[in-house]
Amino acid sequence: MPTHAEIIEQALLRIEAGYVFPEKAAATGVAIRRRLADGAYDGLDERTLCETVTKHLQEVCPDKHLRLLWSEEAQSMEPEDQDAGRAAFLAMLRADNQGVRRVEQLEGGVALIEIRSIASAVEGAPLIGAAMQLAAGSSALILDLRECRGGAPEGAAMWCSYFFPDDEVHLNDIYDGASGTTRQYWTSGHLPAPRYLDRPVYVLTSAITFSGGEDVAYTLRAHGRATLVGETTRGGAHPTARHAVTPHVLVTVPAARAINTVTGTNWEGVGVVPDVAAPADGALDAALAAIRSATTPDSGPH
Repeated sequence: MPTHAEIIEQALLRIEAGYVFPEKAAATGVAIRRRLADGAYDGLDERTLCETVTKHLQEVCPDKHLRLLWSEEAQSMEPEDQDAGRAAFLAMLRADNQGVRRVEQLEGGVALIEIRSIASAVEGAPLIGAAMQLAAGSSALILDLRECRGGAPEGAAMWCSYFFPDDEVHLNDIYDGASGTTRQYWTSGHLPAPRYLDRPVYVLTSAITFSGGEDVAYTLRAHGRATLVGETTRGGAHPTARHAVTPHVLVTVPAARAINTVTGTNWEGVGVVPDVAAPADGALDAALAAIRSATTPDSGPH
């Protein structure tokens, strides 16, 4: 069984080799090795070691995707197979109805789509389109991302595409640190359901909303296409690779970063701040109240 020092050293080597901000990786390595030398991790079981090292990693570098994770189930020690990881992700989305939990028609002609994860653009397109087709005749649309914990960047771009008129909106970019390349994400030119234009869109958020869910919320708000209602989100904007350190310990290393074309930055470490603050369990009521307020004629003097 590897020692705590060996686990930590292997994790730090992965971080130093792959983290999208090399200078922060170096500073993180110095800080964690100092704590190790000072005995901060002596006597901890592996689960507690992971929790403690993660806390210390994020004190130096407040990146919510930079973590040491303990897995109850033993993991393969082979180098990460990207195809296998992609296949597992797609299988999870299939089992979860491509992330679309429900579509509901509310009073006043308002449609609600609850999204638990962001599907890939290829496999997810029919389900995303079906949800948007059901919402097509509504007077206002609410996207519920309060339980959305992430997903695929290209799927986030597809969801956003429904709220713009064509394929000429440059939504955001993702910069890959290892290759030094940048991938652009634009609105889609062809969609399997009608676009949702010239009507209000509200997005519900919570402190659970993370990663791909934050991408949709942040992008729509930055481009002036949605009003956010709820809580500030968790704050994870960096696509991440996972590496097994032991059969039960994984290190997650953010290898890329999102760059919004409007703000020039992203939501990493700070979350997406709503336009209308409300507790997560009251966000739907707050959004409906905002919709009623916006559609109620002004009865005052003119």
